[in-house]
Amino acid sequence: MKIHRPLSPRQEALAEKALYQGILTLQNADECRAFFRDLCTPAELQALADRWAVVDLLRQDLPYREIHRLTGVSVTTIGRVARCLLAGHGGYALAAHRTHEVKNG
Repeated sequence: MKIHRPLSPRQEALAEKALYQGILTLQNADECRAFFRDLCTPAELQALADRWAVVDLLRQDLPYREIHRLTGVSVTTIGRVARCLLAGHGGYALAAHRTHEVKNG
């Protein structure tokens, strides 16, 4: 990644928080789609979507090779998502749980 200007750790944390605050203002999937299409390159957006698809398949206890066959996502990326799902910061698990609740009422 290119570094355009040196930021202190505090400045980086504030910039990251500002991004999350911006995301929290979005009210529906269409607004999120517009925001992320503006924010991300098509390749970045595809990588995010791929990782999110892997979360659901891992929660179904599918083997990595089967997930790779279904999605085309590399086994390395699947492993990284699995590590984050099991021992990350809890974001994948929380969002997956809430998404499941919304779908199943």
